[in-house]
Amino acid sequence: MTVEDNKKNDEAEIKKVIERGVEALRVKDLDEVMSMYAPELVSFDIVPPLQYVGAETYRKHWGEALSSFPGPINYEVVDLSIMVGDDVAFAHSFNRLSATMANGQKFGNWVRWTACFQKIDGKWLIVHMQASVPVDMATGKAVLDLQP
Repeated sequence: MTVEDNKKNDEAEIKKVIERGVEALRVKDLDEVMSMYAPELVSFDIVPPLQYVGAETYRKHWGEALSSFPGPINYEVVDLSIMVGDDVAFAHSFNRLSATMANGQKFGNWVRWTACFQKIDGKWLIVHMQASVPVDMATGKAVLDLQP
């Protein structure tokens, strides 16, 4: 197998990790969501605090988020790009979680998503993740109505 074949296989594996994560979010399977993260994960998410350190800390955040949506969740990933190295890879895309919150408020803006994967014991896991939204510099407010 050539180096290029290995990279294509690794890219396909990473894409499957992301796809499994998306499906896990849709069915609210917290254990499966968390299976894509390395224990030493550092996450810069769109909600406070500035960072989550460790998968267990992030698990609590995801648990609270999933429970805030009593009905179905839809999760979309578009324009996914994956770049693979020997044991480190980066992915970026535009993602949107759409659902109705317990108070009836609809949620579902697009975010910019970037993840760093590391191959640990033969398995690609997210070691760093960042989600962000653009900010209107004049008002200091998030711009939430943009679409890819």
